[in-house]
Amino acid sequence: MTPDIQQMINIGQLKKPYGIKGWLWVFSNTDNRSDIFAMSPWWMKTAVGLKPLTVTSWRHQGSGLVAQFKEIPDRNIAETMNGVTIWAAKDSLPKPDEDEYYWSDLVGLHVVNEQGETLGDITEMFETGAHDVMQVSATKDSLDAEERLIPWHQQTVIKVDLANKTVTVDWPSDY
Repeated sequence: MTPDIQQMINIGQLKKPYGIKGWLWVFSNTDNRSDIFAMSPWWMKTAVGLKPLTVTSWRHQGSGLVAQFKEIPDRNIAETMNGVTIWAAKDSLPKPDEDEYYWSDLVGLHVVNEQGETLGDITEMFETGAHDVMQVSATKDSLDAEERLIPWHQQTVIKVDLANKTVTVDWPSDY
């Protein structure tokens, strides 16, 4: 049975073919890149919906990862797979430790500062060399129309309340 995309999380992407036997480079969205292979089952998002993607073999290749798949028997088919996204069910992922969160659980949360002002909603999370960053976009309830880039670290993030879909930050409105 095909899963509901709302219950899935994007864990990576297929890249260019590697060799002649249908292997592909795999870009992993996980912190430890090879952890992607501990998540299963995989699904690929295609124009006609989610389709299963079964890893038969994988390995480190230089600084990257390559894998072979049951559904991709040769290089000709592999040539058509560049850019296909890889998905897994959220409930198949390991539970995060206390004070750890999956980015997908943070996107969409409302951001308020300690003064009680609504700064907007998290629209994206991304990594920089120093730390992770929340892209906070204004909403109709925001105190202004500013987009903010707020660092995600313990001095800035005061409280995450997933139940109430809010993140409280030490970030005055004039930053």
